[in-house]
Amino acid sequence: MIVRLTAVPHRKAMAGAVVWAMMALARAAPQTQTTPAGPLSLEDCVRLAQAAPSSVVIARQQTEIARLGITQARAEFFPSASLSGAYTYNSPIGHDNFSFVALNGIREYQAFLMSGLQIDTSGRLRAGLERARADQDAARAGLGIAGRDLKRTVTASYYRLLLAHHLVQVDRDVLAESQSFEKRSRLLAEHGEVAQADVIKAGAEAAFLEQALNAAELEEKLANHDLASFWTTDVDTPLTVVDALDDKLSPPETVAGGTPFLGRLEFRVFDAQRRGFVADAKRARADLLPQTSVLFQYGIDSTRFTFADRGYASIIHLDIPLWDWFRARSATRQFRIQSEQVDVNSRMAERTFSRDYRDALARVEKVYAQIAQTETQVKLSEDNLRLSRVRYEGGEGTALDVVTAQTQLAQARSNYYAARANYLNARADLEVASGR
Repeated sequence: MIVRLTAVPHRKAMAGAVVWAMMALARAAPQTQTTPAGPLSLEDCVRLAQAAPSSVVIARQQTEIARLGITQARAEFFPSASLSGAYTYNSPIGHDNFSFVALNGIREYQAFLMSGLQIDTSGRLRAGLERARADQDAARAGLGIAGRDLKRTVTASYYRLLLAHHLVQVDRDVLAESQSFEKRSRLLAEHGEVAQADVIKAGAEAAFLEQALNAAELEEKLANHDLASFWTTDVDTPLTVVDALDDKLSPPETVAGGTPFLGRLEFRVFDAQRRGFVADAKRARADLLPQTSVLFQYGIDSTRFTFADRGYASIIHLDIPLWDWFRARSATRQFRIQSEQVDVNSRMAERTFSRDYRDALARVEKVYAQIAQTETQVKLSEDNLRLSRVRYEGGEGTALDVVTAQTQLAQARSNYYAARANYLNARADLEVASGR
């Protein structure tokens, strides 16, 4: 191919640049999703993450690859057809003699319509189809695992952002209370009603709370980046999400005895892997068994190019292995050992998933009980701060009591929202651990 470079007018060059830019934007467009306006629910975030390029897209492509593998394996059972043509020239020695004895003449013309069929007497084709089906089952289970894991990761990021929002608000409220107390104590100190030490204590507490607010705002920004990165590159734009931490939480479900974790998709992957290795062992063993194929040819094979010399031929080929220095037997044994390894991994995973399931159950129950405790903490801490301010204003309390009450209230409110976020995360972990 020859490429000629010619000068083009400036306008044409600009038009070409615009076209290339539009093509680049078109290719880049599927890489990100536009965040919709309005508050995002957890389902919205999961949907956006699944629509963007992710492990789910790769798993979906792997499923399509496995489906095409089955098509290829099935095609081996059907006859194939092809057209073949060839011309051979063999340098002559004499008028009728030619140089290479193995050839049929000075000039040879070949034009065939060929059809071939493999007769699966050894079981090799059936083993190949079993392997393709096992790969498809593994790919389907892998797609489910990818979707489940992506949903769980997005869920954790979603609750992280919600918790960060609430902790920022908690720190702002307590900081406002602390600054109000600092102003009040400073005013009282100016009139000689309290000592300067009270002003210092109040100022120090306000400084500590301001630093805590700064750290909380940083965590809020990082949490926003984490969640938005699942579907867009514009991670700095603040996300508005539906607040689920203030909703009424449903109590833990009553769980009957049993082993629901055995329904996890990982066990389907193990089963598909085992069946795949068993199929590989059968395919390796097929190299020790006779294999038959049939070939039919119709066309021309002559020293002259004329359709009058047409004919047909049928060829039956039987291949009987005799000795391969234990290659097939070693390969068969190798695949069987690999299938046994899958069984061992499955039993190990069963113990691990059983532990994860029980851990998730325990976390759901205990964290739900902590929510009521944190509600009590918040109420008592609010009363403690209110009474401390009253006693301080009346000259009966100290500034240290008020400062301690402010810190206690901030911790209690943080514990309250952290417990609710932990409960929602624990329920999500339980859903995964129970195979749902």
